[in-house]
Amino acid sequence: MSDPAHVVWHEHSVRREDRERLNGHRGCVVWFTGLSGCGKSTVANAVDRQLHDQGIHTFLLDGDNIRHGLNATPQLLEEYGADFARRFGLTFAPEDRQENIRRIGAVAELFASAGIVTLTAFVSPYRRDRQQVRAQIERLGRAGDFVEVFVDAPLEVCEARDPKGLYKLARQGKIRGFTGIDDPYEPPERPELRLDAASQRPDQLADQVISYLRSTGQLPATK
Repeated sequence: MSDPAHVVWHEHSVRREDRERLNGHRGCVVWFTGLSGCGKSTVANAVDRQLHDQGIHTFLLDGDNIRHGLNATPQLLEEYGADFARRFGLTFAPEDRQENIRRIGAVAELFASAGIVTLTAFVSPYRRDRQQVRAQIERLGRAGDFVEVFVDAPLEVCEARDPKGLYKLARQGKIRGFTGIDDPYEPPERPELRLDAASQRPDQLADQVISYLRSTGQLPATK
């Protein structure tokens, strides 16, 4: 067994400040959270598109896409063998959801430290998990590097939209532990930004996110 003392942190010759100076803006993590169907991915993609068109260095980490690779389910890892799939695959059980968010937080921090405006779109239903990601990112970076964006739409609105048909399956008992139905969603208590996703268009919500980032200095006043 390896000695944990042998795992040491190595400082980079190119500092975060150097990368941010080259990019012309700060790196940060914009964490979109909310129920399935609330519009997280839609708004995050709108922000990503607008900022990219303005010359801002961005990247979007989307919940579904990440589940195809970094945080693959056991079913997607079966080609590596049953034991491997059980050990490394992530289900949607609470402890695996915690690990899903921990991994995403670690990856998002790396992107932010590279001077990239990092957008994440995950249900991330538990406050504790989101708070741990915030603590990790701000410990390794700066206060204010984690921007929690609550995409707020009532359950009935999300269920009426149901773009993936998941609520219908959950109501039929074909999906267990589905957030908002038989598993809780814990809304942020003090998010940096709350978006009214039930009554406003995605482009309007995206404008609010970008305005906030400019007001806090994460983005330059004009680009």
